[in-house]
Amino acid sequence: MEENERLKPSTTPQAIASRLENLILDGVFRPGQLLPSERRLCERLGVARSSLREALGTLRSKGVIITRQGRGSEVAPLVEAPYVTPLMHLFREHPRTLYDLLEVRALLEGESASLAANRGTPSDRVLITRRYREMADYVEKAGSIDVERLARLDHAFHLAICQASHNPVLMHTLSSLTDLLLSSVFASVKHLYHRPDSRDMINRQHARLHRAVVEGKAQLARRVALEHLSAISEQLREIDAEGQRLERAAMRLEEW
Repeated sequence: MEENERLKPSTTPQAIASRLENLILDGVFRPGQLLPSERRLCERLGVARSSLREALGTLRSKGVIITRQGRGSEVAPLVEAPYVTPLMHLFREHPRTLYDLLEVRALLEGESASLAANRGTPSDRVLITRRYREMADYVEKAGSIDVERLARLDHAFHLAICQASHNPVLMHTLSSLTDLLLSSVFASVKHLYHRPDSRDMINRQHARLHRAVVEGKAQLARRVALEHLSAISEQLREIDAEGQRLERAAMRLEEW
């Protein structure tokens, strides 16, 4: 057998299904995203349409993809929506869990920043920079800040860093918590961004995090990510404490 034949990827239906699963795990095809047409997939993968169709059938039987008449195949949700469970309801309805969530974000995002700095490809760095610029440009040019929009831009920046970690488990764990993570970003933007000192701090930390990751400085990237989330948690706690002090002082003035 010649060398180029040994290196050629297998084109059996099982091998094609495995290649597609890897593309899904790596986030090339994301949950809810339509797969390219069969013709396009055949061209990109260099396989026969009959083998591709059999591979797609295998993925359908596993529940990895969903095919709808007249629409094509899309990647199925990889994790059952956690936000509909009673536990997720309690998390969302009780603000005190926000600090627990920020601790979890620090653990996950600190490590993902370090891994992204070590493993990120040139394409990853382009996407991270694009997401950072979208967020930074909006902050710079917006007359008044739309809290929800900025929260989504902020979350997209951190998610791009996580994707550059090239750790599918880490990436899909964070993706499965999107609603909860967005709620923590929304809280930090809503309560901190109107304060000039807090706004400047957040902007500086985002700039430092972006620079550390794209420059491949893993230890610095982890440290900046941890400092970012620790500072947000500390300032939110101080706002809570201030609110409680004001409430107690007002109650002392009331007649009981």
